[in-house]
Amino acid sequence: MLDRVTAEKVGAGRRGGPIVGLLVLVWVCGLIAAAGWWVAIGLEQWSVSYGDQPDEFEGLRRRASVALLVAAFVATAGPAVIALVAYQLRRVRTAVVFLVLTVVIAVPAAPIAVLTARDLDPPPAPTMPGPPGHCVEHSGGDTRCPGG
Repeated sequence: MLDRVTAEKVGAGRRGGPIVGLLVLVWVCGLIAAAGWWVAIGLEQWSVSYGDQPDEFEGLRRRASVALLVAAFVATAGPAVIALVAYQLRRVRTAVVFLVLTVVIAVPAAPIAVLTARDLDPPPAPTMPGPPGHCVEHSGGDTRCPGG
């Protein structure tokens, strides 16, 4: 009887292992893909920096910012999802480890994401001052105002 209870506990504890392992594998592959995307854009920026097309460089800069945001999101959201799934599968220690990993990754990723998102928001276009809305008197007493 004791052997059967122990066997059931061991079997129940191992049922979530492959699921958590698969999620970790997907997370690591996502990190590698996002980092590869970011590095590829960086290499493309390097080659464009020797050219004469500043518009293309600005477009690559925006794409690099998006790639960095995606990498920060994948790096932070991956362990959070793994922790949630592990907790649902009653793998509490695994959930705690990935929850701590989420916090450790989120501390530097949050400021990086905020600064990168700020780069995506274009600065306001400079406004050219228009003609004055009232009559302006010039030196010498010559006013070119209508009616006067």
